[in-house]
Amino acid sequence: MHQVRIGVLCLLAICAVAAQTQSPAPAPAQGPVFAPGPVSAAEIDALRKQFNVPGVSVAVIKDFKIEWARGYGVMDAATNAPVTTDTLFQAASISKTIAAMASMKAVQNGRFALDQDVNTILKSWKLPGGEYTKEQSVTPRSLMSHTSGTGDGFGFPGYNPDAPLPTLPQILDGQAPSNLRSVRLERPPLTGFKYSGGAVIIQQLALMDAVGRPFADIARDWVLAPIGMANSTYEQPLPAARQKQAALAHNRTGARMDAPWHVYPEQAAAGLWTTPTDLAMFLIEVQKTLAGQSTRVLTRASMLEMVTPVGVGPFAVGFQVTKQGEGWYFGHGGSNWGFQCNMIAHRIKGYGLVVMTNGDNGGPLMQALMRGIQQAYKWDVYDQPIPRTYGPIK
Repeated sequence: MHQVRIGVLCLLAICAVAAQTQSPAPAPAQGPVFAPGPVSAAEIDALRKQFNVPGVSVAVIKDFKIEWARGYGVMDAATNAPVTTDTLFQAASISKTIAAMASMKAVQNGRFALDQDVNTILKSWKLPGGEYTKEQSVTPRSLMSHTSGTGDGFGFPGYNPDAPLPTLPQILDGQAPSNLRSVRLERPPLTGFKYSGGAVIIQQLALMDAVGRPFADIARDWVLAPIGMANSTYEQPLPAARQKQAALAHNRTGARMDAPWHVYPEQAAAGLWTTPTDLAMFLIEVQKTLAGQSTRVLTRASMLEMVTPVGVGPFAVGFQVTKQGEGWYFGHGGSNWGFQCNMIAHRIKGYGLVVMTNGDNGGPLMQALMRGIQQAYKWDVYDQPIPRTYGPIK
């Protein structure tokens, strides 16, 4: 169950723990050193060989624009079809960030409130609360920040393309053909942080019930299309017309899996197919909205909810927000069956990057690649605190 690692391993590439926010930035770990600009195929090939990863796709943001984007390696180790910037990868848990933006759009449009009892929004299913909700209700805010009290620490393994798919209520109740247990509360809301894909599925269902449309259509019309993310879709299974564009899943040795990929009916939590270029456009939209330069999807006030931690744990509404060195960053990682990915962007400085891979061992490759790019562009990830003295340092 690869997504179990999202809150622990994959997100390590995004951030340091909260306790480090007042400590000096750690010395850069040993790894490749790149020059600014596109990383050479030879340098990426060395990393791919070291970590047994067939394909890698990268997009780098500088000054609120895509500085460069490249595809490396192959989308299918059996055919050697090359990765391009248009190759689709599974975004895994990165899906949660765009889904959160769709829900924030619904809040902005008055469909429901961010702090409303979710059971007053849900129509097709209800979350059993019992003793846990006597004093405080489960809300969209708590669901999207992993503070709702839901107890599923597991991720979503997905389904073989030939397998029957469960409905969202079947997933939430753990009923066949769902392949996981039910999603239920184990503590009162906002008393603790625990990463929960099931909470995001509850919010997906609430959004669908409030709007009365399929989730993939809501996300397309409210977020993907306005931003220009033409190579992105939440459709599950992936439509036949897009399948030739999609990378295939590979194991930790770099070999093809026994299916081209898994299908994720848990769309908001794990079901997005996209490219680093599209995700970079998404991150830039967040940055520009926060800077008061765009309102294509959300107002600045609404976007601030997505990058302001709720007060328990490191998550805001959708994004994980962390301090690295002297900078504040928002981002998310992702891990599906045969796919690993990560994205990160600076809160105000207009830079960021996205890396996507089609291999189960993509995590260490991404960490090495991201460190090298961050150093090449002199991100404040590695800045030391300014000494408490008078005058410039000589």
